[in-house]
Amino acid sequence: MFDNLQDKMDRVFKTLRGEAVLNEWHIDSALKEIRVALLEADVHFKVVKDFTARVREKAVGGDVLTAFSPAQQVIKIVRDELTELLGGEQVALALVGNPAVIMMVGLQGSGKTTTSGKLGLHLKNRGRRPLLVPCDVYRPAAIDQLRVVAKDTKVPFHEIGELRDPLEIARKAIAEAKTLLYDTVILDTAGRLHIDEELMAELQKIKEIARPSEILFVADAMTGQDAVKSAKQFDDTLSVTGIVLTKLDGDARGGAALSIKSVVNRPIKLVGVGEKYADLDLFYPDRMAQRILGMGDVLSLIEKVETEIDQKEAARLAERVSKDKFTLEDLRSQLQQVKKMGPMSQIVKMLPNMGNMKIKEDDIDESAVHRMEAILNSMTGKEREHPQLLNGSRKKRIARGSGTTVQEINQLLKQYLQMKKMMKSFSKGMGPRRLGRLAKGFKPEMFQ
Repeated sequence: MFDNLQDKMDRVFKTLRGEAVLNEWHIDSALKEIRVALLEADVHFKVVKDFTARVREKAVGGDVLTAFSPAQQVIKIVRDELTELLGGEQVALALVGNPAVIMMVGLQGSGKTTTSGKLGLHLKNRGRRPLLVPCDVYRPAAIDQLRVVAKDTKVPFHEIGELRDPLEIARKAIAEAKTLLYDTVILDTAGRLHIDEELMAELQKIKEIARPSEILFVADAMTGQDAVKSAKQFDDTLSVTGIVLTKLDGDARGGAALSIKSVVNRPIKLVGVGEKYADLDLFYPDRMAQRILGMGDVLSLIEKVETEIDQKEAARLAERVSKDKFTLEDLRSQLQQVKKMGPMSQIVKMLPNMGNMKIKEDDIDESAVHRMEAILNSMTGKEREHPQLLNGSRKKRIARGSGTTVQEINQLLKQYLQMKKMMKSFSKGMGPRRLGRLAKGFKPEMFQ
């Protein structure tokens, strides 16, 4: 979403780095480019004006202009102000009460129902016992949709039978949660194509009954400033406690994410970064600011690895590598672990300075993993354990079975031997824990 903005910011900073000494003219020229970049990214014009004014005030100070590396000082100021623009510090969900009640509100089509399921899975994976409750009785199939989402995420669903009163549904769900010891109730409320008094009146009544500790406004980041405007209207009526931005992985310009905190003055607490149910992340303003400026997001990458990678499998691999027993079967297992982490294009963007390399999604062959897996799956278990058995006739059979060529099989085997040699040398003097981290760092582009 922020690729275009990142490219423009990168050009501005390259210009600054080329100057041995900075003066106010350099600062003003850079801020002019930053102002244009933010406006083109659909950031609210008042937000842009305030942002550039704060950066200029700090950047023209004597400490910056006379610093040993003034360009780096300016970049740091922009990063810090961008972090503040996005909210400053990460704000956690306030799960208070027994049960804690979360109201999901927003316009129709913003992704409330799917996000409710994602949130349920997010909380479940963190040791809580959530209950999904369908309070949208107006949109056709809304109840069935949430039921399907609940089934897919294995999060309990509150069955409402023939009941169609949202207020009574909320009341009974909370009572059921207390009886069955669910500690969190997620209310998927109704939305409209536009804000109306009837919708707001109903939400206010649900709020009075449920007394939620969180009222989360779900905003589609693809709608730009319309999402900011809607969030402000919902907040004026309901006093929302936080924002959930969906479709942050899309190709919109990102202005909503950069404007919404300043305009609505409510923190962004969660962001949807993909279509999978697990693709709901806590929002960290500092990490997002670093990604926008091409500095990467290593902390989020580490958390992603720790969440998705099987720790026992990593430990098992570390032990096998230390004993020089890394086989094609182990390689196949690692490919399956890599696939859990999502598209490589997303992972690459989390690495520092990768933005400067101008790597685009088209530059990364996502199908490489699938081709490698097809080759390995076409081998017998004995062949994967003993690659030396792979003669010409066996390779031809594997190529037919995997839809690849003998040349691709030879390339995979060559890279496998190189990887085995590298891992063996790295394993010397490394404990299983550190070697496990190395195994998690496997990248499929090594085999492209």
